[in-house]
Amino acid sequence: MTEVDDNLLVRAVRTQQGDGVDVYAFFLHGSDLTRIADISRIHRDEKDLKGFQRKEIRSHVKAIVEFLDSGPVLFPNAITLALSSDVSFDVSRGPKPKGLTEVGQSGTLNIPLRKDGERAAWIVDGQQRSLALAKAKDSRFPVPVVGFVSQDVQVHREQFILVNKVKALDVRLINELLPEVGSLLPRDLAANRLPSELCNLLNRQQKSPFYRLIRRASDAANQQSVVNDTALIAAIKQNLRGPYGALSQYKLAADASNPDAMYESLVLYWSAVRDIFPDAWGKQPTESRLMHSAGIKAMGSLMDQVMLRADSSATPETEVREALQRIAPLCAWIEGTWEGLGLQWNEIQGTPQHNRLLAEHLMQLDRKLSRPTR
Repeated sequence: MTEVDDNLLVRAVRTQQGDGVDVYAFFLHGSDLTRIADISRIHRDEKDLKGFQRKEIRSHVKAIVEFLDSGPVLFPNAITLALSSDVSFDVSRGPKPKGLTEVGQSGTLNIPLRKDGERAAWIVDGQQRSLALAKAKDSRFPVPVVGFVSQDVQVHREQFILVNKVKALDVRLINELLPEVGSLLPRDLAANRLPSELCNLLNRQQKSPFYRLIRRASDAANQQSVVNDTALIAAIKQNLRGPYGALSQYKLAADASNPDAMYESLVLYWSAVRDIFPDAWGKQPTESRLMHSAGIKAMGSLMDQVMLRADSSATPETEVREALQRIAPLCAWIEGTWEGLGLQWNEIQGTPQHNRLLAEHLMQLDRKLSRPTR
C-alpha cells in the first residue's frame, strides 16, 4: 500500500455482482479508512432526506478502541465501502497457477485522496469501527475492506439496511430510510415502506394534524416533535390489515395501492381526534397519554371501527366527529381515572398489556354509545 500524487494504491481483487457492478476486496491500515471515506450522516434539509448513517455512538467507539489497544488482537470484521467511479483498477499480469479457481482478478486499486466531504468513498457498514481504528494506538492495524462501485445514495441506503437488518439497528432509522429506497427489498422490510411513507407525509404536510409533531430519527433536534414514529407506524400497519382495517380498502394489490386516499383518510380521522381532544393534543407523552405510544396505538385501533361506519355514511367526517364526541367525556388523557380500567391517566404505559386494554376499552365504549337508543 503506497501513496502516489494524492492517490492511495492497494493490492485488491476485483469481481462483479448484480448488473455488472464492480466489487473489490482489499486491506487497508485502520488509520486510512477515514482518509479515503466519508460518513454520510442521516439528516433532513427543507425538502429531502439526506444520508443514511446513524449518529456516532461514543461509548461504542470507546469500547472498540480499548479492545484494539489491549494488545495483539484478532479483528477480522470487514468494513463495507461504496466507491465512486473515480477509482481505477490495473489488472496484474503474469502466469496463472494450473487449476486456479478464478472468481476475481487480482491487481492494483487506485483510490484518490481528497478532503472531507469530497472523498472517493462512503462508509456503508462499519462507521463505529472505522472511527475507533482511526483513534487506536496502532495506526497500521490491517483491516479487511469490501467496496462496491456506486455513487447512488439510494443504493448505499439499500445496502446499509440489508447489512444492518440482522444487527441491533434502531428500527426507527430503518423505517425512515425505507421510503427512500426504490429497489426490491426483503418482504418483511417492504411491508414497512408504505406505512413509513404515510408517516412521512403526516409529518411534512401542513394540512396534517401531525405536522412536525412526529419524532423521526433524522430530526432529534426538533423540540416540537412529541409523537413516537414507531407507534404511529404500528397503528397505520394495523389500519392496513384486511378485511376490517380502515385503510385496507385502498390496498387492492401490491402494485395497485392508493396512498393518496390512505393519507386523506388518516388526515380526516386524526384531525377529528385533535379537534375533539384539544387539551390533550400536541403535548409531551408525560403530560398527555393521547400523545403516548399507548394512546396513538389505541386510537389507531379505534380508527378501524369508526371508519368502517364512516365510510358507509353520506357524511364521513360528521360520523367520525360524533363518534369521538360520544366517548370524549369518558376519556382520561391528561387527568382523572379510566373508569372500567381502574387506572389513573398517567398509569397507562406502553406495554402490550396496556396497549390492548386501552384499545379494547375505547372500542367497547364506541360500540356501546353508537347503538341507537330506544
